[in-house]
Amino acid sequence: MFACFIYLLMSGRLTATNTLILVPTVFALIGGFGFGIGDMVIKGIRTVSPTGVLLIFAMAYFMLMTDAGMFDPIVRRIVRAVRGDPVKVFLGTVALGYLVALDGDGATVYVIVLSAFLPIYKRLGLSLPMVACLLLQCTGIGNILPWGGPTARAAAAMHVDLNDMFVPMVIPLLACVAWAFFMAWLFGTWERKRVGVIDIRFGDDTEAGANGWRFYFNWTLTTLLMLGLVMSWLPLAYMFMIATAIALVVNFPTHKLQQERMAEHAPAILSVAMMLFSASVFIGILSETGMASAIAKAIVTAIPASVGHSMAVVTALISIPMTWMVSNDVFYFGMLPILSEAASHYGITSIEMARASLVGQPVHILSPLVASTYLLVSMLDVDYGGTQKFTIKWSVASSLIMLAVSLLLGLIPLYR
Repeated sequence: MFACFIYLLMSGRLTATNTLILVPTVFALIGGFGFGIGDMVIKGIRTVSPTGVLLIFAMAYFMLMTDAGMFDPIVRRIVRAVRGDPVKVFLGTVALGYLVALDGDGATVYVIVLSAFLPIYKRLGLSLPMVACLLLQCTGIGNILPWGGPTARAAAAMHVDLNDMFVPMVIPLLACVAWAFFMAWLFGTWERKRVGVIDIRFGDDTEAGANGWRFYFNWTLTTLLMLGLVMSWLPLAYMFMIATAIALVVNFPTHKLQQERMAEHAPAILSVAMMLFSASVFIGILSETGMASAIAKAIVTAIPASVGHSMAVVTALISIPMTWMVSNDVFYFGMLPILSEAASHYGITSIEMARASLVGQPVHILSPLVASTYLLVSMLDVDYGGTQKFTIKWSVASSLIMLAVSLLLGLIPLYR
């Protein structure tokens, strides 16, 4: 199933939406699951529904803020700073991407960074797959922060202190950050040769306050929304629903204007929603048929005892493809404890295994199981399979850099 899925996705023979629906359905039928597939898919839909609502309303909110001109002063300042130089544009993309990624949520990164930079990319004619690749580096590393999810799962599965496990990993993570900035410089150099340095302008600075009090209201609302996300005042999806409704009423006070704005953005939002809920078929069938667990068990069983002395490195290398293929829950709660038990016979500690298990996260962000990636490709209007194909080698390199630095610092033992 995975071989067929990857081939169809990366060859461009089917769209991501069709691939996510048809491939798992066909293989579940071949597996003899019949009418039980329906219940599996419903469970998958329930899994992605909160994220789906969040992405739909987050997109709507920031698109409305863009329409209202909230980001115009930021864009103008960025334009003045980068002066139409692709190298500076890409370096600025990564810098802002990592800054926003501190909240551990990929969707926020894509919406905020692209709201500021997308007009610049288009005006300069820069490669959007390169943009996607750079932002995926930011979210892949941001996802490893303690509040991002995988690190907490690894610590819980290994019964180790989260701080003791994570803090030493800061240096390997910074090495990955440096790698992303190098990528930005390299991509920018390539694009500078292709398109050159173009003098771009976005109007006069006097336009910044064109919306009067609404401009300040929008920034106040957005600040409160971001504060609410950090403080977890309400469920994320509900906060974006409230903020979107307020933004519509304040900035577009008539029914006609509100309809026009939502009609304008409906195609982009529908594209994300369709792709995300198509992924629920893949997620539900992969999980409920037992495929994910079987893959995990098969991989663990196939590891020869002779590599036990290097089980930490083996775990790190396995995490690269496995966290792309299965969910973080399956890997951290299903596979990692078994691998750790085998490693313990050679004196490899649980905390070392927990650190090793994080190595695959820069690649995990590309997984079809990660909802926010669908938002990224939809906002950039790039092909999902093409984005995977372009980005995978750079993300694997990031994982290997994290592993190499961890080995050099002794955070993960090479042999014991």
